Amino acid sequence: MGVFVVIRGWLECDNRQFAQVRDIVEQDDPDRTYSGGWAFPPRQYNFANWVFFGAGMRAQTVGWFLDRLQRVARIPASDDDDDLITGLFLVSHEVDGMSEWQVRDGTVVIRAASQEYRFLDE
Repeated sequence: MGVFVVIRGWLECDNRQFAQVRDIVEQDDPDRTYSGGWAFPPRQYNFANWVFFGAGMRAQTVGWFLDRLQRVARIPASDDDDDLITGLFLVSHEVDGMSEWQVRDGTVVIRAASQEYRFLDE
């Protein structure tokens, strides 16, 4: 049957970065099972853009998602504030438990998730 992982989270970025994130995501085969987990709201509000992802996937596919997320994290700042893309993803592995993936400083920092989020896996 296999081991499953649930990934849920979001990214915050500016207009140019938003377009680059979309480009990275659209490079995947649209028929690939988990590519449809990305959501780009058609209307963004105020000063930030948001991109969301949510999917339950087989554990062997997590590397594919992490690769995309690392590529997104490396997108350079494109405004006068030099803001990089930031985000947070909670990754629930059936065997290994939950981890927190922080998109910040041009990379993805992976660490154990707080027990406060345990209710998401109940």
